[in-house]
Amino acid sequence: MDSFELNKILGAILGTLLFVMGVGFLAEGIYAPIVTSGPSYQLPEPKAGGAAAAAAAPAVPFAELLAKADPAAGADSAKKCQACHDFSEGGANKTGPALYGVVDRQIASHPDFSYSDALKAHGTDKWTFDNLDKWLTSPKTYAPGTKMTFVGIDDDEERANVIAYLRTLSHNPAPLPAVPAAAAPAAAAAPAGAAATTPATTAAPAAATGSSAPAATPAPATTTTPATTAPATATPAPATTTAPAAATTPAPATTTAPATTTSQ
Repeated sequence: MDSFELNKILGAILGTLLFVMGVGFLAEGIYAPIVTSGPSYQLPEPKAGGAAAAAAAPAVPFAELLAKADPAAGADSAKKCQACHDFSEGGANKTGPALYGVVDRQIASHPDFSYSDALKAHGTDKWTFDNLDKWLTSPKTYAPGTKMTFVGIDDDEERANVIAYLRTLSHNPAPLPAVPAAAAPAAAAAPAGAAATTPATTAAPAAATGSSAPAATPAPATTTTPATTAPATATPAPATTTAPAAATTPAPATTTAPATTTSQ
């Protein structure tokens, strides 16, 4: 290969590179992004802690939910548990133990059922309303390692309905837990505030009457002012007494008219 052929090859390569670079510069000039395209709409930023605030919202106390629970609705919800549990009195164990009379029963104590070690660890406790609420919320959280595959009931009202239904499965249902009187202080504070405003409102009329009393005292003062003029007008009193006499004789009445002008 002589130098002439080598120069042609190198020239072709350089020409191709220059062509590609030129096309790139041309494309950037045509399709360059516009940085400033005028005013744009700014999307509102999400409020900080919105989800956390919603999660931190106070929940309704379980005792209050249980007091308003519907056992009939709980029986409908408990139908999905009938494959593993028997709810009738004297019913046999299935995959899970029979649940008649489960409320206030000792945990892991039903006869002829093999409980997991996770539940046997709670054997010193009873199935109180609170423990049933925790268990039905998430069995694996309440007793890690339990053999129960049920994931739990997330809805608080549905869970309360199921527990209210389980409470009826007894000849002597356990008493419902007392509802915490959280609203009692607020209710007591409301009358206190009302009582505090009541004297304020009564004091306002007192101040109003107090301000009107001085206004009433100047009124007699104004009435006494004519009383001071009464002695001055007492001198024309004879003229007024003679006025009726002048009324009987028309001519003297006209003569007495100047007398009234002199009295003024």
